[in-house]
Amino acid sequence: MSKKFAEYSQFNLSEINKEMLKEWGEKDLFHKSTALREGCPSFVFYEGPPSANGMPGIHHMIARSIKDIFCRYKTMKGYQVNRKAGWDTHGLPVELGVEKALGITKEDIGKKITVEEYNAACRKDVMKYTKEWEDLTRKMGYWVDMNDPYITYDNKYIETLWWLLKQLYNKGLLYKGYTIQPYSPAAGTGLSSHELNQPGCYRDVKDTTATALFKVLDPKPEMTAWGEAYFAAWTTTPWTLPSNTALCVGPNIEYLAVQTYNPYNAQKITLVVAEARLNAYFKAEGAEADMDAFQAGDKVVPYRIVGRYKGSDLVGMHYAQLMPWVKPLEKLDDNAADFVKEAAKQHPASVFAVGKDQFVEMSAEAFRVIPGDYVTTEDGTGIVHIAPTFGADDAKVAKAANIPSLFMINLLGETRPMVDMTGKYYLLEECAPAFVDACVDKAAYAHHEGAYVKNAYAPEFNIDGKYDDVAAAKAEDLNIQIALEMKQAGQALKVEKHVHNYPHCWRTDKPVLYYPLDSWFIRSTACRERMMELNNTIL
Repeated sequence: MSKKFAEYSQFNLSEINKEMLKEWGEKDLFHKSTALREGCPSFVFYEGPPSANGMPGIHHMIARSIKDIFCRYKTMKGYQVNRKAGWDTHGLPVELGVEKALGITKEDIGKKITVEEYNAACRKDVMKYTKEWEDLTRKMGYWVDMNDPYITYDNKYIETLWWLLKQLYNKGLLYKGYTIQPYSPAAGTGLSSHELNQPGCYRDVKDTTATALFKVLDPKPEMTAWGEAYFAAWTTTPWTLPSNTALCVGPNIEYLAVQTYNPYNAQKITLVVAEARLNAYFKAEGAEADMDAFQAGDKVVPYRIVGRYKGSDLVGMHYAQLMPWVKPLEKLDDNAADFVKEAAKQHPASVFAVGKDQFVEMSAEAFRVIPGDYVTTEDGTGIVHIAPTFGADDAKVAKAANIPSLFMINLLGETRPMVDMTGKYYLLEECAPAFVDACVDKAAYAHHEGAYVKNAYAPEFNIDGKYDDVAAAKAEDLNIQIALEMKQAGQALKVEKHVHNYPHCWRTDKPVLYYPLDSWFIRSTACRERMMELNNTIL
């Protein structure tokens, strides 16, 4: 059967486009393409919904073109392809835009404006560019049913999601955990990536940094001839050091064992540091300086290289907990990782109860060197201090290496990081007594109990709702206090001020923390094989 196609004397894409769209519209080809396939195998397409509170851009056209190709291909292969459009109406950017337009903050909702009025304003704002989206859809020839879209604020849609979550729960696939997220202690809320990327949120700040010395417990032979052996790790947040549970090295980075002195107390030490960072800590003339003549305060610190290793050679080595205020622990239940359950079997005396829940004190599994591909030699020592409760990368590599986190347990029996949600170290009276007895050195912890990790959060710099940033910047903060204590204890190789870019809360102008916030997860790994099997059935 022959078909006659239109011929064009000139290749005018704009005119051809208009003619094709006109013909498709007049003949209602989109709806006919599905009606003609009634009773055929079904290929269902739900569009990943755009948000109509923003104008469409070129990236939307690219994505939609790719989607359209697959749907048209399936139609040509004999499938009935029902294509349902959707609108994404949830998300913080919508709320922020409405609050800005109305001149209010979250705190004003229920006071200056009712919840109903606020919701109505959000509903109106989130759909304000619907016509522009519909116009683009028609002009680009994208076939999708815009007349009956699914909308994420619709109660039927929300009910469907709750029903699906219930099915996951019934199958034991829904569980509660935590993720490391930006959190503002001053505002008392987590921050989205959108909020954190607003202009002015990242600012240069000058903080006290410390290169901490972690005593090696199982040194290699060449590390034993000159004082104690130490791993050196640099941090811009000394207040996180009490929560350290691991050290991370780059598997392919070259490391050195260096005989030298602690510059603050002149004690002999053997230092483990990345070769590429040696010059950041030692002057070149130190390689030739007299090893026996050094005194504390000398400008040139002598050193000798006595060992070379790949990072992979250091993995598995152990070190002493730097600040043994609190022992790491993990919750022992059906959802616990295998290494936690195994630790409970091997060390039954480490298991303790808080209420109806059981926990395992996990010191034996912590405080070792682990690998991490993200480790660099651009700054620091090439060895990264890992506090899993205060960094997303830290949590990721710790989990991969079966490293426990350092948690407190509050009076409700909940695991929490050492810093509470107001930005201070937990008071022991706020913690479960059974946990304190099992895991806390009360005398060691008491020295900084209740201390705010940043002056910006402390009440003395926030009087009558006003933040005195000048006074906060001038006052000695916890970083300085901990760094000075480390120097006195021989636990610091270097303490100095360092300017770095740090995120701040747009609401309060105060620094944020990277903090473990409760989240719900789907145990997708339990269905991995079945999902792969089903994916292979898709034609």
